[in-house]
Amino acid sequence: MLGSSSTTVKNLPLKRRLCFLLKLVCFVSSVLIFCEFLIYYMVIFQCRWPDVKGAAHMSEKETSASVLKAIILADTHLLGEIKGHWLDKLRREWQMERSFQTALWLLQPDIVFILGDVFDEGKWSSPQAWADDVRRFRKMFRHSVYTELVVIAGNHDIGFHYEMTTYKVNRFEKVFNFTSGKLITRKGINFVLVNSVAMEGDGCAVCRTTEAKLVALSHKLNCSQQKPNNSNKRCSDVEKLPASEPILLQHYPLYRKSDAECTGEDSATPEEKNIPFKEKYDVLSQEASQKLLWWFQPRLVLSGHTHSACEVLHAGKIPEISVPSFSWRNRNNPSFIMGSITPTDFSLQKCFLPFESRVFTIYCAAGALLVILVLAHVQLLTPPFYFAQRLISKHKAV
Repeated sequence: MLGSSSTTVKNLPLKRRLCFLLKLVCFVSSVLIFCEFLIYYMVIFQCRWPDVKGAAHMSEKETSASVLKAIILADTHLLGEIKGHWLDKLRREWQMERSFQTALWLLQPDIVFILGDVFDEGKWSSPQAWADDVRRFRKMFRHSVYTELVVIAGNHDIGFHYEMTTYKVNRFEKVFNFTSGKLITRKGINFVLVNSVAMEGDGCAVCRTTEAKLVALSHKLNCSQQKPNNSNKRCSDVEKLPASEPILLQHYPLYRKSDAECTGEDSATPEEKNIPFKEKYDVLSQEASQKLLWWFQPRLVLSGHTHSACEVLHAGKIPEISVPSFSWRNRNNPSFIMGSITPTDFSLQKCFLPFESRVFTIYCAAGALLVILVLAHVQLLTPPFYFAQRLISKHKAV
């Protein structure tokens, strides 16, 4: 009897330690699950598709048939083998993968557009590095057959104009089925994909091909929007497209002096806003911008590149939305655009992702609480309950 009692007494501290260790594991696991999984659902769940005129009175079936639900994001900048630290790469890619997959599951878009700079080192990556980058991209941005993914070329994918080669352009086009001057028509809505890096205007081989395709496409679209007229011989043999004004999708923004007029919490910082933009580097040249506006007369222009949000009105009537970066490496508050689009109208809404600073604050608070619990358990720190109890006892004694 005495032997069994002493064994039980000895086992009590061990059981308490195991119980405490189990509690710590549960606490740490809960924090990790919340910060790495649940927080994406909690934040993106609050985003709602915007309504377009006329769609508010439609049934769900009618809305699904006539309204295209599109997600637009930009500048994912998947890190490469040269500049990308493995930990930074792992963290950023996990964040973007969880955000994208959560958005697909909760929002169920018809189509997703990525406006260039998919990769960070595509402009100089070797064939082996390129293949690895593509493999990781396909894993992160995997999608069902019910959602279409369209990717535009950016300067980090094929190089700035002075780095761009036919080999790099063809490599990108082969993987993403992208061609500058390509028209995508969905539900009667025309989207024009532009390789804005090739809008240099210096007559380079890629530039000439790109501009020729854009001119031919603009002719088709302009003929399709005209009323039937027997006297118009130039349009007699042209393939008819839906008569919807097109939406331009490109990486470089159209020309603007700076981001000084941009507003919003995800616009550029006050210091960056007053820095003048360099033509053909930060934005398209004035000449290239005027060409695109004149050729297509778009009802909307969507661009990326600056990593910050901006809304600009061109010629007093054509809106351009610069989409901020989707990567936490470029900003603390990434976001994407949700668009409800019809052949005659559109409505856009921004959906913010979790702020990295808030996630970091949660980890810091959890870490501090963990340290306090461990110190209290090993009796290096007076537990708060007993500390308060002692204070009450002393007060009563007085």
